[in-house]
Amino acid sequence: MSSIAGGQGSVLQEVIKTLVVIVIGLLIGMVIVLFISEEPTKVFDAILTGPLPSASTLDDGTVRWRGMTRFGTFLEDSITLALVGLAVAIPFRAQQFSLGADGQMFLGALASAVVSIYLPLPGIVLIPLAFLAAVIAGFAWGWLPGVMKARAGANEIVTTLMLNVIAIQFFIYCVTFLMLDRQAGFIVTPFFQDAAILNPLIHRTNVTWMIAVAPLVCLLAYLFLSRTNMGYELRVVGQNPAFGRRMGMPVDRTVALSMALGGAAAGMAGFHIANAILKRLPSDFPAGLGFEGIVVALLARNDPRLILPAALFYGYLRAGAQVMERTTDVSREMVLVVQAIIILLIVSENLLPRLGQWIGLGRSAR
Repeated sequence: MSSIAGGQGSVLQEVIKTLVVIVIGLLIGMVIVLFISEEPTKVFDAILTGPLPSASTLDDGTVRWRGMTRFGTFLEDSITLALVGLAVAIPFRAQQFSLGADGQMFLGALASAVVSIYLPLPGIVLIPLAFLAAVIAGFAWGWLPGVMKARAGANEIVTTLMLNVIAIQFFIYCVTFLMLDRQAGFIVTPFFQDAAILNPLIHRTNVTWMIAVAPLVCLLAYLFLSRTNMGYELRVVGQNPAFGRRMGMPVDRTVALSMALGGAAAGMAGFHIANAILKRLPSDFPAGLGFEGIVVALLARNDPRLILPAALFYGYLRAGAQVMERTTDVSREMVLVVQAIIILLIVSENLLPRLGQWIGLGRSAR
């Protein structure tokens, strides 16, 4: 019972620290806005309230909602960010710095597209099959750098970055030459079968049942890490791999598994973008989301329980930046500045205590 209470206290402490970092980052961003904008109040309003819908009452008493598209974009981005954040956080827990979420997401979307376009099946079979294909593709592409690290000692940062290039170029090749819709007028696949498209839950948005899948996956990841033997091995290997080897734990398998599970989450993100948002695959499929998953994982302190709140915050910030760019004299790059400040504050939080220790050791040596 005490261990549970201690774990809850630790999570609460991490949440408070993260909130303080976010507030400081936003305040610094606001100070910068005061110097570069002629209408800072409008900028703050756009960031803080831009993604929210507004209601108006018509003459007949009915309520009409405006801005649902913006609100939908916020939720859609948050779902994707939660999944790619989890794709980064799970390997992090095993001390594996994976940068491969982009490539895994691309291949997940491609696998889902192949099933969604070419298999004439009813929706009750087609959608789960497309989802499974995306998960398997992401899992396999994550497993590869994990095996390379475990068996050959290959640096996971280098291998995941190189595998990203291979995956993205393979994706472009397939869309351009093998799956091209020649009637479209630009480089894109045919539309998916209607049975493979996820129906929206909110009018004028692409918010689908994936809004329930993302939290469920985060919950399952937390239960896996905290309640299973394999999750325990993964955490031990991340904290002390030498101890894990002495205890007879399969360290190599655990390292590969952590990378593969992260890849599976990235594959789900690819499925979400393909089947819920785009409904076909263009050659300029959105890249870079995998790297934004690093921001989400850092904000969540690599804790699956905090991934969803971190994704919602960052998705809200992204949606607010789009509104800000359209309605004020400040570009959306301002949000990138805030993002960089938050990351620096999180990193320096761990650096400053070590710096203090080094200074203390230096003084004691004298």
